[in-house]
Amino acid sequence: MKAGPQAPQSLLGQRVGVKWLYSACNECSVCKRGYPHNCAQQLNTSRHVPGTLQQYVIADARFVTLIPAGVTDEVAAPLLCAGLTMVGALSKLDNELHAGDFVVISGSGGGLGHIGVQVASRMKYLRVIAVDSGKDKKALSLQSGAEVFVDYKTEDVIARVRDLTGEGAHATIVVPGTEDALKMAPNLVRNMGFIVNVGLPRNDLDIPLSATLCTARGKRIQPQSCNRARHILTS
Repeated sequence: MKAGPQAPQSLLGQRVGVKWLYSACNECSVCKRGYPHNCAQQLNTSRHVPGTLQQYVIADARFVTLIPAGVTDEVAAPLLCAGLTMVGALSKLDNELHAGDFVVISGSGGGLGHIGVQVASRMKYLRVIAVDSGKDKKALSLQSGAEVFVDYKTEDVIARVRDLTGEGAHATIVVPGTEDALKMAPNLVRNMGFIVNVGLPRNDLDIPLSATLCTARGKRIQPQSCNRARHILTS
């Protein structure tokens, strides 16, 4: 381990994590507002610079994360990527949802989704409706804290969510970047509900949303995975 000329020597010997956000400019208006992950000049690990699946790696000391002694490597590693993504997605709802509100998490049994279920249910105290398919993903979703599991391959997700919530969920987090999941999202939330998109769809994918539906359903449709835009739509 070696520290560069501008890196604090105190980092030597420390256990740190390298995240997707390799670096940001720290000078633009977005960075100064505290959103370096939206910086237009950002560099990303494994995208712009070599990744971490190697014996040695170079990292920007300003953007590494110190890992507490009591946290094992196998616990810390997924939190630095999937964990941060889902915490970021749920943080967009911090001032809007309250304990006991309903949130639908699509893709709940995947690598990101099951962490999102844990954060939503055990840290935010939200009532999680998990959407995925298969016995294994059902078991993982419920074990992670979901109140209900809905199998999108065998059940009518929209009808089931309506039955459970009355008006629709207060918010939905769309983890899969699929056309079906994105089209379904506006129909899962109640009027003035929230939609947070995590998955990265194809660039040529267009989701048809009427102006009426956007106005009634989505108070705010936000991308978690998009680097450039913070709010896609605010009505």
